[in-house]
Amino acid sequence: MNPWLSAALAIAGGLVLAWLLALAALAIVKPRGGLLTEAIRLLPDLLRLIPRLARDPQLPRGVRVRLWLLLGYLAMPIDLIPDFIPVLGYADDAIVVAATLRSVVRAAGPEALTRHWPGTPDGLTAVRRLAGLPRVSPPGAQDSA
Repeated sequence: MNPWLSAALAIAGGLVLAWLLALAALAIVKPRGGLLTEAIRLLPDLLRLIPRLARDPQLPRGVRVRLWLLLGYLAMPIDLIPDFIPVLGYADDAIVVAATLRSVVRAAGPEALTRHWPGTPDGLTAVRRLAGLPRVSPPGAQDSA
């Protein structure tokens, strides 16, 4: 067999394997239940939140770098699942955003998320769940336990 053809087939096989591994990783870190649908619905607010967080000098440098890399990924025209595929095309973006938000909240704390949130209080509640944070009772509410 031609060595160039062998090399091309090996590269193509490696790319397919890497793509399948990336899809498996997305399936592992994807939000459970209806959170993925909520993440897709909140994507416009999340796209305003991420640059606000990335420009915050109070956040650790590693967190800001992660957020700028996320913005670069979202701006790339090539995705793991092409955006022209209904629902699934945006699901990979939502999963990557959710995974990044979880790591940002672990490093920077939930206060940064609350401070920079551009959307509604209900949206913030959904984003907090997406980031793996516990529910917060509204001010003045009492526990019934």
